[in-house]
Amino acid sequence: MLTSLQNPLVKQIRKLHNAKERREQQLFLLEGTHLLEEACAVNHPLATVCCTPHWQERHPQLWERACCQADRVELVSLEVLKALATTVQPDGVIATAKRDSHRQSDIPLTGIALGLETVQDPGNLGTIIRTAVATGAAGLWLSGDSVEPENPKVLRASAGQWFRLPMSVVPDLTAVVRQCQQMGTQVVATQAKAQSTYWELDLLRPTLIVLGNEGAGLSAELMAMADVSVSIPMSAGVESLNVAITAALILFEAQRQQGHREKSFHTPIN
Repeated sequence: MLTSLQNPLVKQIRKLHNAKERREQQLFLLEGTHLLEEACAVNHPLATVCCTPHWQERHPQLWERACCQADRVELVSLEVLKALATTVQPDGVIATAKRDSHRQSDIPLTGIALGLETVQDPGNLGTIIRTAVATGAAGLWLSGDSVEPENPKVLRASAGQWFRLPMSVVPDLTAVVRQCQQMGTQVVATQAKAQSTYWELDLLRPTLIVLGNEGAGLSAELMAMADVSVSIPMSAGVESLNVAITAALILFEAQRQQGHREKSFHTPIN
């Protein structure tokens, strides 16, 4: 059992609190039982799993699966586990996962997808990921100047759904927009003064929803590239919505339209 904070493995994992180290090591942190369960459920490659003896006793099946899936497993003291974690109260297990397999996922140019520009808050990104999976979105493109997808707070905010959404970090989101348009995908942006509301969108056709920075919003360049601009009706005096809420409203509207179409197809005619 590892008990020393000076152990080389402990030092290596602690470095993963830093984004630069995550890029250099091509690893990121999974903190807690739920994230480990989700990683194992989709067979995401794991490098190391560290847990306390108490956690191992409480989760024998998950421990056994993690042992088969990870390159290395270690029992650690509670002091070491707390040093490895970025959270104040870790629940007994920390893992490191390999970056490359998820980031290279291909995003199909069908259905509903998201393009996020300069989104900075990890909680917002994690929530958007969770919502995208809940509504059956095809995937997500993220501009390179946004918060890092492997940020531990993003993983936690996604409630484990991070593993289930194809994502790609791109240096130029405008190139993605052009590619989508060439393939016949409509590009939708939100604008406070747009005359049409998001309720009027045809979200049964392939659609890319582009959303911008929490403070500055979408850049003028991407706004100009959008095929359609829509507003979200709000009470007087409210200027804007949180970007994660905006994404959720449009994604659930797309799900509603899809469900309505499927229902109409299955309604018997008397």
